[in-house]
Formats: sequence, structure tokens, C-alpha cells
Amino acid sequence: MASRTKLANEAWEALFRAQRTIYGEFEHSAEVWGSLAPTEYGVLYALSTAPGPLRISELCEDVLLSQPGMSRLIARLEGKGLIERVADPSDARASRVRMTAEGVRTQRQVGAAHGRHVAKLMVRGLDRDELIELRDLSRKLVGAEDE
Repeated sequence: MASRTKLANEAWEALFRAQRTIYGEFEHSAEVWGSLAPTEYGVLYALSTAPGPLRISELCEDVLLSQPGMSRLIARLEGKGLIERVADPSDARASRVRMTAEGVRTQRQVGAAHGRHVAKLMVRGLDRDELIELRDLSRKLVGAEDE
């Protein structure tokens, strides 16, 4: 019988490889992303689920990028006309980011294609009950407290 440490490491390795394999398939799917990179879509998605414009620091937390990386990404999305900066009502020195009408349209279009692609990849090896179990276990891991 494997020790708890060994089993935890085997589980981590399996989870990591599964995530990287599936993400690799997402990343190389030009028919889904069009002219966007997956991280650019991640910003649009985060903005689409937010109650209002977000600070760049809030986007960094959601999209898991560093501040400099996010700043470059924001500049690219601004250049494509998908997002715009607006004044931060609580800090005159700062700005927030929101989608333009074109950004909303693009996010919905790419999001629908991405959702279909995710479903296709996830159901190829998992049935409904396994998908529910994976979702619940993943949520539990993210919310797990340090022991």
C-alpha cells in the first residue's frame, strides 16, 4: 500500500499531466480562438463575469498572470478594440478595464466555441457522474485549507 505522501504525489502528477494535455489541445485550437490567444480570452471571460469594470490587479488574480504580463495583455486587447480603460471612481490615479461592444461580441462568439470544445474533450473519457466527481474534487482542492 502506497504511503499518503507517495499517493498525494501520484495524484498531483496525474492531475498535472491531465491539465497540461487538455490545455495543450485547447491552446492549439485555432478554430476556437480565431485571432485571440487563450489568455486574451481569459481576460474577456473574467470581465464578462464581473459585476463591473475591474482593476488590473483583480484581473491578475483571476487570469493568473503577473502585473507586467497583464499590462502587456491589456495593451494588446486595447489595440484590438476589445477592451477600454475607464476611471476608477475610488482612486483618481488608477483605472479599471471593461469590454467594448466588440469585446462583448467576441467573448460570446469565442466562449460558445470554447464551451463546445471543452465539452468534447471532457466527455471523451468521463461519464456524467465522473464529471460531477471531478468538478467537486477540484473545487474541494481549491478551497482546501492548509493542514
